[in-house]
Amino acid sequence: MKKLIFLAILPAALSACASLNTPPLAAGEPVDAVKAKLGQPTATYANGQDIMLEYAGGPFGQYTHMARIGPDGKLISFEQVLSSEKFATIKPRKDSKQTVLSTFGRPAQQVHYASVDGDVWVYRYKEQNVWDSVMHVEFDRNGIVQAMVNGPDPERESRRR
Repeated sequence: MKKLIFLAILPAALSACASLNTPPLAAGEPVDAVKAKLGQPTATYANGQDIMLEYAGGPFGQYTHMARIGPDGKLISFEQVLSSEKFATIKPRKDSKQTVLSTFGRPAQQVHYASVDGDVWVYRYKEQNVWDSVMHVEFDRNGIVQAMVNGPDPERESRRR
């Protein structure tokens, strides 16, 4: 019984540990202070007048933090973006590859399926901070989002067997 309880709480404990590894940041900190605490970003993206600093990491790329820096060079926000709630903000037939990049950072994979007439970007994440999942973002040939499809992460599933 103790083993079952341990296995039930392990995913939540691990996701809490992932966020504990991130130093505390406060809105208004200068970009140099953000970089001093977090190191160099894995990528940088323009988002309107703001700059997004990507900090990709975590097991199997399931966590990516984005620091939004305003035109004044100060931190506006810092958040873990690979989540169901954040994926729900993408608007099919309106958002583009650039929007997706500046929102979620680089994908774990870029693939092509015969059923999709464009690119598909794959993001690994912890759905509801529990389930190993992937979000497929399907683009048309012009780089516009056509669909968002999620499901279990087949890479993680194959390792459990």
